[in-house]
Amino acid sequence: MSIVHFESSPAEAGIASLTDNAVGTTDKSIVILQSLLCLLRERNILSRADIEELCVKVKARAADPSHDPLPCCDREASEAATIMTGLSDYIGHRYGGKHRRR
Repeated sequence: MSIVHFESSPAEAGIASLTDNAVGTTDKSIVILQSLLCLLRERNILSRADIEELCVKVKARAADPSHDPLPCCDREASEAATIMTGLSDYIGHRYGGKHRRR
Protein backbone atom coordinates (compact mmCIF):
# COMPACT_ATOMS: atom_id res chain seq x y z
CA MET A 1 0.00 0.00 0.00
CA SER A 2 1.46 3.31 -1.00
CA ILE A 3 0.67 6.69 0.46
CA VAL A 4 -0.20 9.43 -1.96
CA HIS A 5 0.74 12.96 -0.96
CA PHE A 6 -1.10 15.84 -2.53
CA GLU A 7 0.46 19.23 -2.60
CA SER A 8 -1.85 22.03 -1.59
CA SER A 9 -2.64 24.83 -3.93
CA PRO A 10 -1.47 28.36 -3.13
CA ALA A 11 -5.08 29.27 -2.26
CA GLU A 12 -5.37 26.38 0.22
CA ALA A 13 -2.03 27.31 1.75
CA GLY A 14 -3.23 30.91 2.09
CA ILE A 15 -6.43 29.82 3.83
CA ALA A 16 -4.48 27.61 6.24
CA SER A 17 -2.16 30.51 6.97
CA LEU A 18 -5.08 32.84 7.68
CA THR A 19 -6.65 30.27 10.00
CA ASP A 20 -3.38 29.88 11.91
CA ASN A 21 -3.00 33.66 12.12
CA ALA A 22 -6.60 34.06 13.36
CA VAL A 23 -5.99 31.58 16.17
CA GLY A 24 -2.73 33.29 17.09
CA THR A 25 -4.36 36.72 16.91
CA THR A 26 -7.19 35.58 19.16
CA ASP A 27 -4.75 34.30 21.76
CA LYS A 28 -2.77 37.54 21.58
CA SER A 29 -5.95 39.60 21.92
CA ILE A 30 -6.99 37.66 25.01
CA VAL A 31 -3.61 38.26 26.65
CA ILE A 32 -3.76 41.97 25.85
CA LEU A 33 -7.32 42.36 27.16
CA GLN A 34 -6.60 40.37 30.33
CA SER A 35 -3.56 42.55 30.99
CA LEU A 36 -5.58 45.69 30.34
CA LEU A 37 -8.32 44.66 32.79
CA CYS A 38 -5.72 43.87 35.45
CA LEU A 39 -3.99 47.22 34.88
CA LEU A 40 -7.27 49.15 35.06
CA ARG A 41 -8.19 47.34 38.28
CA GLU A 42 -4.73 47.86 39.75
CA ARG A 43 -5.04 51.60 39.17
CA ASN A 44 -8.58 51.63 40.62
CA ILE A 45 -10.09 52.77 37.33
CA LEU A 46 -12.28 49.66 37.41
CA SER A 47 -13.72 48.32 40.63
CA ARG A 48 -14.22 44.69 41.52
CA ALA A 49 -17.95 45.31 41.05
CA ASP A 50 -17.31 46.63 37.51
CA ILE A 51 -15.42 43.47 36.58
CA GLU A 52 -18.10 41.25 38.13
CA GLU A 53 -20.74 43.14 36.15
CA LEU A 54 -18.73 42.63 32.96
CA CYS A 55 -18.55 38.92 33.78
CA VAL A 56 -22.36 38.77 34.16
CA LYS A 57 -22.83 40.51 30.81
CA VAL A 58 -20.47 38.11 29.03
CA LYS A 59 -22.31 35.13 30.57
CA ALA A 60 -25.65 36.59 29.46
CA ARG A 61 -24.40 36.90 25.88
CA ALA A 62 -23.19 33.31 25.96
CA ALA A 63 -26.47 32.04 27.44
CA ASP A 64 -28.70 33.50 24.73
CA PRO A 65 -26.77 34.37 21.58
CA SER A 66 -29.96 34.57 19.48
CA HIS A 67 -30.98 37.81 21.27
CA ASP A 68 -27.49 39.26 21.24
CA PRO A 69 -27.40 42.56 19.31
CA LEU A 70 -23.74 41.94 18.43
CA PRO A 71 -23.17 38.82 16.33
CA CYS A 72 -20.87 36.17 17.75
CA CYS A 73 -20.30 32.44 17.58
CA ASP A 74 -22.02 30.33 20.29
CA ARG A 75 -18.90 28.35 21.10
CA GLU A 76 -16.70 31.42 21.28
CA ALA A 77 -19.20 33.22 23.52
CA SER A 78 -19.17 30.25 25.92
CA GLU A 79 -15.38 30.20 25.93
CA ALA A 80 -15.33 33.95 26.58
CA ALA A 81 -17.68 33.49 29.55
CA THR A 82 -15.39 30.82 30.99
CA ILE A 83 -12.30 33.00 30.51
CA MET A 84 -14.06 36.02 32.02
CA THR A 85 -15.18 34.04 35.08
CA GLY A 86 -11.62 32.89 35.73
CA LEU A 87 -10.25 36.38 35.19
CA SER A 88 -12.86 37.91 37.51
CA ASP A 89 -11.95 35.40 40.22
CA TYR A 90 -8.24 36.09 39.77
CA ILE A 91 -8.63 39.87 39.88
CA GLY A 92 -10.95 39.61 42.88
CA HIS A 93 -8.41 37.57 44.84
CA ARG A 94 -5.43 39.62 43.73
CA TYR A 95 -6.78 43.15 44.17
CA GLY A 96 -9.80 42.66 46.47
CA GLY A 97 -12.53 45.25 46.67
CA LYS A 98 -16.26 45.24 47.21
CA HIS A 99 -18.48 42.82 45.35
CA ARG A 100 -21.23 44.13 43.13
CA ARG A 101 -24.73 44.57 44.55
CA ARG A 102 -27.16 41.87 43.55
